[in-house]
Amino acid sequence: MKQLSIIIPIYNVEKYVFECVDSVFRQGLDEDVFEVIIVNDGTEDKSMVAIGELISTHHNITVLNQENQGLSVARNNGMAIATGEYIFMPDSDDLLFDNSLKTVLELALSTKADIVVTDFIQMNDNEIMAIRGKHPVQKDIVSTETTGPDLLTKELTMWYWRSLYKRSFLLNNSICFVPGIYSQDVPFTNECFLKAKKCIRTSWKTMIYRHGHDSVSIRFSLRKARDRCVAIAKIWELAKTDNLSPTLQQKQNDIVYWHFRLLIKSTTYGHLNSMKEMLEVIDFLKLIAPDLHFHNGMEQSLWSIMFNKMPHLLIYMNYIFEQTRKKIRKIIH
Repeated sequence: MKQLSIIIPIYNVEKYVFECVDSVFRQGLDEDVFEVIIVNDGTEDKSMVAIGELISTHHNITVLNQENQGLSVARNNGMAIATGEYIFMPDSDDLLFDNSLKTVLELALSTKADIVVTDFIQMNDNEIMAIRGKHPVQKDIVSTETTGPDLLTKELTMWYWRSLYKRSFLLNNSICFVPGIYSQDVPFTNECFLKAKKCIRTSWKTMIYRHGHDSVSIRFSLRKARDRCVAIAKIWELAKTDNLSPTLQQKQNDIVYWHFRLLIKSTTYGHLNSMKEMLEVIDFLKLIAPDLHFHNGMEQSLWSIMFNKMPHLLIYMNYIFEQTRKKIRKIIH
């Protein structure tokens, strides 16, 4: 068994994928202790050609080819064949800081934590280019032991790509990504932290999260709106778990509400083609989460009433609000 499995799904990222995979092999790790699982999700560009030399050079790379089924299925298939004690899942357009992962892996192996959560830096293409070959030297690692629920109450979003997951923890709790949806990280991380008994939180930075480019995560559509509805329904079911403490129940309610508000904002901002599509989104959410409601404060209660009693009016009002804000911004600028 390997110490670490690094799973990288690939779909139309030929501009970035070499830099991502290459950074994996600059971690100070012996190739015998880790494996890299490349999941080719039916990429339509030259991504696999871009990393062809890396694949032939390194003996610990396994390539799994599949028809395009989405990144959630790609990650699930990667986890299914992984052998590492821990699993790490960077996005294929991001990259790791040199020699950062070895320190975090040693921390995970020594503590046997279910999850080790690291820090990251957001950068655009130009910023990444400016620091190429000049990755920061970090001081001694500082970490805190906690539980998943405690960590969840302190941080609203826990992106899957910043953490190491103990493989046996995922298997024993039957945790995987919801197949076929773009918002796969939302229910996955939420369930992980609700069930993790031992977590390590460290400020040690492992990676650069690339932003500001036309990635699959930022283009909104009716398909993605429906996927977000599925994600909200999944974390709403988790919010109704019986053994949650009152504090955790409140936090879980807030998490669901935050994603609900994000859905409404994205839906009514103008990304969709028509009011018909906007109404289709809210109708779909009501269909798959009919008892969805919020109760922490007056604001949440009002949104809850609107969603349950007047969902179409909720969409109309937010559409007018978002369009008005856009006009005001144009006038100001």
